[in-house]
Amino acid sequence: MADENKTTDANDIAAVEKWPEIYKNLVAEVSKVIVGQQDVIEQMVVAMLGRGHALLEGVPGVAKTLMVHSLAQAMNLTFHRIQFTPDLMPSDITGTDVLQKDPVTQELGYKFLKGPIFANIVLADEINRTPPKTQASMLEAMEERKVSAGGETYPLPDPFFVLATQNPLEQEGTYPLPQVQLDRFLLYIKVDYPSLREEWDIVRDVSTGSIGERALTAIQPVLQSEDMLEAQRLVTRMPASEQLIGYAWSLARASRPAGPKDKNGGDKPLEEITKWINWGSGPRGVLALINCSKARALIHGRYEATVEDINWIVDPCLRHRISPNYSGITSGVTSEDIIGMLQKEIPSDQKFVRPTA
Repeated sequence: MADENKTTDANDIAAVEKWPEIYKNLVAEVSKVIVGQQDVIEQMVVAMLGRGHALLEGVPGVAKTLMVHSLAQAMNLTFHRIQFTPDLMPSDITGTDVLQKDPVTQELGYKFLKGPIFANIVLADEINRTPPKTQASMLEAMEERKVSAGGETYPLPDPFFVLATQNPLEQEGTYPLPQVQLDRFLLYIKVDYPSLREEWDIVRDVSTGSIGERALTAIQPVLQSEDMLEAQRLVTRMPASEQLIGYAWSLARASRPAGPKDKNGGDKPLEEITKWINWGSGPRGVLALINCSKARALIHGRYEATVEDINWIVDPCLRHRISPNYSGITSGVTSEDIIGMLQKEIPSDQKFVRPTA
């Protein structure tokens, strides 16, 4: 058994070492269409390798939709876009039973017509524009990875990712996702404006037709669906050190209003931080930090993740799992500010010990 484990580890290490080149080629293909946004692309790939969904927030015109479509094409995965509107019904997403006549027997019967959610990558565009009933249907399918209709269950394709977008502007008439539903997303990614040089290049290249939606046809796939599935399994098998677990666990526990209870995450509340917090991250946040740090280690060719990986991914992992209270909001304290405070108060190089109770 020990020899088998060593062989498995050796095979996994060899597989990990191939990923920097795979990721480099993936970014190169996406860059045929997208200028810049390297961190956003990396975070989306991390979410996919971590077998999770991501919520992208950014103002209109920063290429959120084009980025998702480009990634799907570079990974050779099926792609569907769903434009969320106030009149969108759950069946418009999942599909519906329709009455049809059998061409052979001429008998009438119901046949399920699959909705646009049946794709490897689904872009849920402006998910906050649709009523809670439709949002709930979408989120249920995301969590269960299957759709139920007419007493039958239909599994969604594997791999399956939802990349949802929301516009931070024009909040009138929108239906903000409740905190419980936000927690279903592995990452909450902020898409910022491009840099000065990037915006110059975007305007120049789009104006001449060298990049943009017309250039999507130039993207060559560098992955297949089975490659992504194997990478997800590889991330699951990758080890997580006590230091990695302890740091992620301490950050999440210290983000809660009650504060930690001893030196490793309890006993004395971090009062300067917890006074700003309404609620903090649950265990799902710890798992997200561990899983995403391992996924990031993979694309950089490392078999074991480090606390530096956690610090790189901590904002998109926890920003939607920490809510400032009224005092925090009126003082201008954001969830990102609280995460920064936690990182300062909890040294990543301290020794973390498994609690006895």
